[in-house]
Amino acid sequence: MTSKALTVPAVALGTWAWGDSGEAGDGYFGGRLSESGLREVVEKTQANGLTLWDTAVAYGMGCSETALPQALTGCHRSEYQLSTKFTPQLAGDGDDPVADMLEQSLDRMRTDYVDLFWIHNPADVARWTPPLIPLLKSGTIKHVGVSNHNLEQIALADRILGEAGFRVEAVQNHYSLLYRSSERAGILDHCREHDVRFFSYMVLEQGALTGRYSPAHPLPEGSSRAAVYNGILPRLRALTDRMEAIGKDRGASAADVAIAWAIAKGTTPIIGVTKEGYIDGMLRARGIELTDEEIAELEAPADAADVDTRGWWEHEM
Repeated sequence: MTSKALTVPAVALGTWAWGDSGEAGDGYFGGRLSESGLREVVEKTQANGLTLWDTAVAYGMGCSETALPQALTGCHRSEYQLSTKFTPQLAGDGDDPVADMLEQSLDRMRTDYVDLFWIHNPADVARWTPPLIPLLKSGTIKHVGVSNHNLEQIALADRILGEAGFRVEAVQNHYSLLYRSSERAGILDHCREHDVRFFSYMVLEQGALTGRYSPAHPLPEGSSRAAVYNGILPRLRALTDRMEAIGKDRGASAADVAIAWAIAKGTTPIIGVTKEGYIDGMLRARGIELTDEEIAELEAPADAADVDTRGWWEHEM
């Protein structure tokens, strides 16, 4: 069995935005990110017990994984957890594509093990799950999770690992006030019943649930998120107003309330962090306890908005 149970902070740190375009001249830190800025992020998060860093080969095709150890320089490896992913769509054609991709990730992250290793997308569960077993046995990966998998795929992966004495210990899916498919499909219940940690990503819907954007102040034109969200901003007004009202009583922002909601639902939100100033909101969210009534007050206008924010890469749950 895995040496010890997976334990994680209340909020995980996402580094999707750390993987810039990778174009020539674009370096490892895109125009908006600097090495010193990310060092400040690391110092503040580590000091406040936010120590789980989630990345993937697919984030900037390795740029995010490369940026991480540079930002973590000076932290002992035992002081933080690294979470990265095997993406089947990027698999090579060697004898063991899973081990090959992991080895490249370890090189980029300058480490000899990963705390949490995910199958990123459910391309072929029966094919991609068994190669994890020798990696678990060797200690190169400590815990296994699956991302964007439905209930049947989670159960199959768990069965395959179970035959070798291991198990799926984490699930990572898109989950927000606007997108609760994992809840409706019974995945959250499954995770609770089987002591599986559910990680929710896109909790803030790429900024649409921060309260910072409205029809009068849309997301930046020309960005991919503007194309997805600007058209639905008018329908989110009742929800963001409610989030702001609930936050106001606590000296918190709408974004803090969205994160607190994800925590209240028993999930570990993965929040993208590029600026040291964002961390205060995560710390506030960690301390907010929403009542059942407040949760209902948030979910009612979210459901009434009747928007579909499923990503192009996601299948129905």
